[in-house]
Amino acid sequence: MSVASPSLRPGSAGFSATDYGLYAATVLAWGFSWIAMKGQVATVAPEVSVFWRFVLAASIMMAWARFRGHHLAFGLQDHLRFAGLGVFLFSTNFTLFYYGAAILPSGLLAVIFSTASIFNLFLGLILFGQRPSPIALGAGLLGFLGIGLMFWPKLAGAEFNDEAAIGLAMCVGGTLSFCLGNMLSADTQRRGIGVTPATAWGMVYGMLFLGIFSALRGQSFSVEWSVNYFGSLIYLAVVASVIAFASYLTLLGRIGSARAGYATVMFPVVALTLSTIFEGYQWTPVAAAGLACVIGGNLMMLRAR
Repeated sequence: MSVASPSLRPGSAGFSATDYGLYAATVLAWGFSWIAMKGQVATVAPEVSVFWRFVLAASIMMAWARFRGHHLAFGLQDHLRFAGLGVFLFSTNFTLFYYGAAILPSGLLAVIFSTASIFNLFLGLILFGQRPSPIALGAGLLGFLGIGLMFWPKLAGAEFNDEAAIGLAMCVGGTLSFCLGNMLSADTQRRGIGVTPATAWGMVYGMLFLGIFSALRGQSFSVEWSVNYFGSLIYLAVVASVIAFASYLTLLGRIGSARAGYATVMFPVVALTLSTIFEGYQWTPVAAAGLACVIGGNLMMLRAR
């Protein structure tokens, strides 16, 4: 979720050891989360795996919010907003990426998701008529060029079949869902609702939505009884959903949104490194150029804020 905080330019103040630690925790937690998704989609329906992820994550976030003394009682209008967060940020977004994880290398999922700020740019133009600056527009075009180049080896070869196209579409849809959720989050924050209680309630509604959706589809709520499945589930629920979130929010408060946002540039590099080691992702000069374009587009977008 996006958080309103003072925007600082990189280099405007030095990082402390704590800042570096929080930054590393955020980047590594999110960087490892993409390959952890692979352990969730082998035998269990993606929506069921995401349901159990947020059963755990919502329980922890609610307990944390109560421990920190956050106000958790809200009116109907606020709960409707929380439900929207649940649908877009904590259910649809993740479920679509889980489906994508069953098809595509995990590193490519991270690269697609890292372009969320670029998707935000075009959504702002389409939904609110917000005209992007020339730099922001150039960043968006560079980012989309990078995605195309990274998928070019598949597009040009026999690997890019209908299944791969569906996987790509799922990930793009998941990113769009995340962006819509961020817009709802910003509106919620403008109403003076704290990020922690909004996130806790959003996770609860996301869990409920997925539970109802899975039941209507006749899905079994049973899971795979293996170390790999439960290890990845606990990692995604506790580390990627709670610890990384807390680290990122703390980092936002300490160094500002501009510099904290550079985590979105770094975690795809971690994810692609893991994908190369464990999934045999094959690098080509075109794919490397594509990654450079995506990183460059993200950097330009951050500086254009």
